[in-house]
Amino acid sequence: MVHLLPLPGAPRRSPGLAAVLERAVADARALCDGGVDAVIVENLGDAPFDASRVSSSTTAAMTRVAWAVRTAVPALPLGVNVLRNDALAALAIAAAVDASFVRVNVLQGAMVTDQGWIEGEARALWLERNRLGADGVRVAADALVKHAVPVGSPAIADVARDLVERGGADVVIVSGRGTGQETDAARVAEVRAAVSAPVWVGSGASPDRLAAVAAADGVIVGTWLHEEARLDAPVSPRRVRAMRDALDGLSG
Repeated sequence: MVHLLPLPGAPRRSPGLAAVLERAVADARALCDGGVDAVIVENLGDAPFDASRVSSSTTAAMTRVAWAVRTAVPALPLGVNVLRNDALAALAIAAAVDASFVRVNVLQGAMVTDQGWIEGEARALWLERNRLGADGVRVAADALVKHAVPVGSPAIADVARDLVERGGADVVIVSGRGTGQETDAARVAEVRAAVSAPVWVGSGASPDRLAAVAAADGVIVGTWLHEEARLDAPVSPRRVRAMRDALDGLSG
C-alpha cells in the first residue's frame, strides 16, 4: 500500500501536494526495493471520507500522485483505491495513468459503514469501463469489507460468488474487521472454495501472522510495513524486506 498523506482539500490539513508526492514516491520505491509484486495508491489520509463521490480536486490530485508513482516504479503493476467507495473515480484515474487494477470496497449490495449507508455500483462501473475502453483494468472487490456491517447475515461465500458471477469482480478480497486487524483464515478458505477467481487477504498480515495468507492467492500489506506500524510514518524498507522473506518462506 502507498497510503497518501492528506490531499489538498481533505478534512485534515494537508502538508501540500508537493509533500504528498514526495512521500508517495519514497514509499513506492521502498516497497519496490523490498520486493513487492504490486503497489496500490490509496487516499487513506483523507479520513473522514466521502461515502461515494469524491471532489474533482481529489481525483485530480490522486491522478497526479498515481502518475508519479507509476513513473517511479514502472516495473510494478499499479492499483488505485479511492476511499471510501468512488469506484468511478478510481477507474478514471487507472485509465489515465495506465494502472492495472482498482480496488472497490463495496462493488455490489449495500453495507452500513462509518460513512453511513453505501451501495455498490457494479453496473455503472462496467458501463464506464466500456465507455473509456479500459478493458485491461481489473477489479479487486471486497467481500463484506472492513469497517462495515451488512444488512442481515449473508454468508461470505455467497457474497463472494455474487461478486464474481454477478458483479464481474476479477479478484475477491477478504479482510479483518478494521485496518491492520488480522483476517480470519477460515473465512479466506471458505471464499477460496467458493470462487474460481483469485482471493487476496486484505488486512492484518505480518511476518508472524500468515495463517490467512496460506489459504489465499495474494495479500495486501499496509499497516505493518510502516515504521513502527504507524500509518502516519514512512514505509520501512527493513519491514518490507522482512515481510517479503516471510512470504517467500511460506511459499517455499
